[in-house]
Amino acid sequence: MAKVTLRGNPVHTSGELPKTGNKAPDFRLTTKDLKDVSLADYKGKKKLLNIVPSLDTPVCAMSTKKFNEHAKAHADTVILIVSADLPFAMGRFCGVEHLENVVPLSLMRDKKFAQDYGVLIQDGPLAGITARAVVILDANDKIIYTQLVPEIANEPDYQAALKALG
Repeated sequence: MAKVTLRGNPVHTSGELPKTGNKAPDFRLTTKDLKDVSLADYKGKKKLLNIVPSLDTPVCAMSTKKFNEHAKAHADTVILIVSADLPFAMGRFCGVEHLENVVPLSLMRDKKFAQDYGVLIQDGPLAGITARAVVILDANDKIIYTQLVPEIANEPDYQAALKALG
């Protein structure tokens, strides 16, 4: 169990982020079109998983926009935005913000992703959704970078994440 804070108050997650060097746990997440996808759907591409509590918060929105900008110039990478938001809300947010270079994915049907990646919040006001984290996978789904953001209200380390993407 990892410990992070929400506005300075401790909260606990369901576990730890997967270790770098390991193969990433597979997942089943739901797209804005209500299609279930897994790692196999992004085979052969580097993957940046921007795991956020909800796109309906300023920090989550900002990180999604920043990673969207990076994706414009990197066709070999797919940016997956993972949250507890419903697919409809995620699609609406990305449409309104003109975010065409990220793939919003919802935990709507299955929280196993959040448990397997150790980011499911166990207590506090955000219990049941995810902590903020970035996980980067190479084209073969090997984990090459992770960051569990220590304060949920803070942005991830963009520079370190984008450097890890290469």
